[in-house]
Amino acid sequence: MPKASDVKKGMAVELNGKLLIVKDITVNNPSARGASTLYKMRFSDVRSGQKVEQTCKGDDMLPEAELEKRNISFSYQEGDTTIFMDNEDYSQYTFANESIAEELLFITEGIQGMVAMLIDGEAISIELPQSVEMVITETSPSIKGASATARTKPAEFATGLTIQVPEYIANEEKVKVNTAERKFMGRADT
Repeated sequence: MPKASDVKKGMAVELNGKLLIVKDITVNNPSARGASTLYKMRFSDVRSGQKVEQTCKGDDMLPEAELEKRNISFSYQEGDTTIFMDNEDYSQYTFANESIAEELLFITEGIQGMVAMLIDGEAISIELPQSVEMVITETSPSIKGASATARTKPAEFATGLTIQVPEYIANEEKVKVNTAERKFMGRADT
């Protein structure tokens, strides 16, 4: 049973008899001496799809749900759904695009390391790798000698994701992006 401080985005927990997937975590560090850190978590109810919010102290225990994890690959999109294939037995898992909208911002052809979380053989969510390599489709022109400064500019990807990148990065460059924090990590190894 993990503490609230150990809970990560995408984990499944059981609260008040409901099975919930962690969608977002906000950490509040109070300035008062002796006050405990608060973790405001936004969940999605697996059964009803409703959003649930809960605030926990760092040492509160949250019961983790027992899930089966399967390695998957992106197959294709069809209408309002996205289909993934199990890497071992080639079975298919279908997700509504709205239920995985955050994850779709990072999913491109050839992405490796995705995991589907299953309950009773039914896929309920996707866990992304910590970082992905993506090609920038649109950003302002690179500036020579800009590596000495820490100034950034927005960069857009084919999936619709927009992040801040250093000024020396150009269009069509492949970069590594942290999926949890939506941050630029560096140029990708080619």
